[in-house]
Amino acid sequence: MFNRFLSLCSIGLLFLTLSAVSYAATPTEPLWPTLKISYFGDREIREDATDLLVIEAPKRAEDAAIVPISVKSLIPQSEDKFIKNIHIIIDNNPEPYSANFHLSPKLGLVDISTRMRVDQYTFVRAIAEMNDGSLHMVSRFVKASGGCSAAAGKDAAAALARLGKMQIRMRKPTIGQAVQAQVIVSHPNYNGLQFDQASRRYIRAHYVKNINISYNDEVLISVDTGISISEDPSIRFVFTPDKAGILKASVVDSKDQQFSHQKEI
Repeated sequence: MFNRFLSLCSIGLLFLTLSAVSYAATPTEPLWPTLKISYFGDREIREDATDLLVIEAPKRAEDAAIVPISVKSLIPQSEDKFIKNIHIIIDNNPEPYSANFHLSPKLGLVDISTRMRVDQYTFVRAIAEMNDGSLHMVSRFVKASGGCSAAAGKDAAAALARLGKMQIRMRKPTIGQAVQAQVIVSHPNYNGLQFDQASRRYIRAHYVKNINISYNDEVLISVDTGISISEDPSIRFVFTPDKAGILKASVVDSKDQQFSHQKEI
């Protein structure tokens, strides 16, 4: 009788497991209606706005702790019509609202990328907010799991030793021509979900909360970030320098520590 009971339990558990796997592997949107109201209220969002935006992310991520996500616009930025914000929503992350890119029309063309933690199979959404207030969305289903609680790539001592060190990478630019640049910040970006095996405690949250990028003191991009941004945050973007000057990146983290780096062009 007991063996029969165990067999029935095993069959039941197998059924539940297979059902959960099937559900997780299927692009569904149970959370989005609630998230939409929470973050945007009753504002209308035009979905599948592929005439305006392109979002790129792997269908199946190699590493859930560093999932590359890129967003590109199909129209140039101008003073009359431009994307002023791109909101990044990762539906099934512990904190779904993952980043807000505040953009200047001086960028010329929106072509930005970063790396995110993804906790489980989920839709990743990019919502463009135009200067007229309209909202336009594109999305991508990403198969990844465990990224938010994944162990840090460096030990704590090494991470603290390099805390705040920054790089600005770019090819030698030509004035008046678009060039890609990358800002990298050495920061563990602990989100409060990583478990320290040595101390048997969760590591306290300590993460980058804002990255501000300017050229000749005019802001190009200001990114409000949160716990979904990967360790050692990276922002790639394209801009067109109209004259020689200074490209500067400034960072503030959740402990209000500030770091900056600049490059002469």
